[in-house]
Amino acid sequence: MSRKQKIYWLCQISGWLFFALVNLLFNKPSLRILLNYLFLVVTGVVLTHFYRILILKADILRLKMLYQMVFIAVSSLLLSVIFCLAGSIFFVFSIEEVINGVVPFVFWSLIYFGFHYLENYKKTEIQNLRWEASSKDIELNKLKSQLNPHFMFNSMNSIRALIDEDPAKAKEAVTQLSNILRNTLLMNKNKEILLEEELRIVKDYLALEHIRYEERLKYDFDIQEAALKKIVPPLIVQAQVENAIKHGISKLQNGGSVNIAAKITDKDLYIEVKNTGQLSNEKSETGFGLQNSRHRLELLYGNKATINISNTFNNEVSVKIKIPFN
Repeated sequence: MSRKQKIYWLCQISGWLFFALVNLLFNKPSLRILLNYLFLVVTGVVLTHFYRILILKADILRLKMLYQMVFIAVSSLLLSVIFCLAGSIFFVFSIEEVINGVVPFVFWSLIYFGFHYLENYKKTEIQNLRWEASSKDIELNKLKSQLNPHFMFNSMNSIRALIDEDPAKAKEAVTQLSNILRNTLLMNKNKEILLEEELRIVKDYLALEHIRYEERLKYDFDIQEAALKKIVPPLIVQAQVENAIKHGISKLQNGGSVNIAAKITDKDLYIEVKNTGQLSNEKSETGFGLQNSRHRLELLYGNKATINISNTFNNEVSVKIKIPFN
């Protein structure tokens, strides 16, 4: 017997015993009355059990609520008639007894139908949540697939610029690119990775870009040790670094610097990517990486995660990311 069946029989027997005990309070105890209500308990359990079988066989639970209410009313009346006929060996059969007998069957029906209504509602809610999660997974994978070719295109451009100028450095850059490719392919299997792993990609990417820009590109890291073991979406930092170089450093004659910082405050992980330059009012200035990152953060964490870009007073552009621990 399953756990669900055990609960069903426990509720059946205890429910009808409770019905009998309540009625005994209004009668003087005697052997005849005790036998009467014991018989009614057994009759009630048997009748409602076959009533349940009828509900399941006829698939009544799938009917519209109006039809279910009509079914409950008619069935409760018929069950009350049978209940009273069975009990007529102890008391006189009457219309009044039939009407009174309708009450426990209506009450039983409301509990039974109400339980299944809540159970089905719960199942529907779980199915909806699964569908929503599946939709988010599909959309996240789509966003990651958009980000990777964009990232690869920029990396290949960096190498192409080196081929004629410095073949040896170009060869080194290809090696670094292969490292990045290997890591990004592994990352694609996960929705979230350790910040430590994300920064490994960022360092390879910056090393690759440094070959291209040489002294025009400087970079440094200010990472809190505890922050390294927190999880982030793949390429969330790298996308901002890519933006910083493409929209900031590359446009400055003397180049500039990129700073990546991460720390833990309260229950959130804070990441900041700063670069020399100023944010213009052009829509494209925010970059594909920022839009993609904002969408991914929203899908994964809702309004608990944020990403904002702004100018600072030090002639820098700052991108701040907040990611919750859970």
